[in-house]
Amino acid sequence: MIFLPLRASGLVSSEKRSCPCSLRCYILANRFTITTSCHPDCSDACEIAADCPCPCSPTARLKTGIMRILLTNDDGIHAPGLFALYDALRSEHQVHIAAPETEMSAVGHAITLMSPIRVREVRKEGCFFGHAVKGTPADCVKIAVQELLDQPPDVVLSGINAGANVGVNILYSGTVSAATEGAFLGIRSAAISIAGLKDPDFRFAARFGRDLVRFMVESDLSDGTALNVNIPGVAPEEIRGVVLARQGTSRFEERFERRSDPRGNVYYRLSGETFVENGNSRNDSVALKQNYITITPLHYDLTCEKELKRLARFPLPTPGP
Repeated sequence: MIFLPLRASGLVSSEKRSCPCSLRCYILANRFTITTSCHPDCSDACEIAADCPCPCSPTARLKTGIMRILLTNDDGIHAPGLFALYDALRSEHQVHIAAPETEMSAVGHAITLMSPIRVREVRKEGCFFGHAVKGTPADCVKIAVQELLDQPPDVVLSGINAGANVGVNILYSGTVSAATEGAFLGIRSAAISIAGLKDPDFRFAARFGRDLVRFMVESDLSDGTALNVNIPGVAPEEIRGVVLARQGTSRFEERFERRSDPRGNVYYRLSGETFVENGNSRNDSVALKQNYITITPLHYDLTCEKELKRLARFPLPTPGP
């Protein structure tokens, strides 16, 4: 494991600043003073001009810490973990939400092919909150980036999930898959989960998510990489620190109960799970159990390099006549 320092909260100043560009700048009106006079160095494509002095350009956004953030999850748009993350980020960043209309836990990286993907606006306390998507977490990221947002987000955050996503179980996780989808699209992405299903402290996890955004920008994640973040389900003062950890091979062993319906048809229900832990101290599940926040870099290239080299020593099968 590699230990990281805990970061203090408070990423950017709320001081208003003057934008030299016109109203076409993609910034929040309540954060910047917008004028209608256009800076001579800014073109119609000022959003992608690397040397543009406008605070809405990518370079300037990295310096100020003000990011366009897409939030999603697999627990649904009304989940408390999603709202906690939104509430922690909205005063400092431009936050957009596209989340499943209903809970879509354990759907993995599924996408919708045979049904229409319906999208509706959701309002909270009379104000626009986000888009509810009748689809999977991966659908939400795809549709938001390609259709719902005027410009791609700088960061995708998925969560906060109630329950850890560690070991091989990340393959089932809709939370992690939404972050992986963001990585597919070339966007800095992370999944955030908190261990424990009973009264999780989403507020602490959300504050850590705020610092995580800063870390993602400063570390300049490699292309195709998403971060899988797990936070212990303990009081904040019991958390021992933050570590970089490998994905372990811990998993659940499931049990099924055989039942019959009133017509005599047999069906099965998942009746219980036993967590089988890999005891390697460098792995995510073990570090999490020791009350460390774990950060695991993930990549969608699933090639087993070791086995690829080993199998090259054997003659490959040839197709028959």
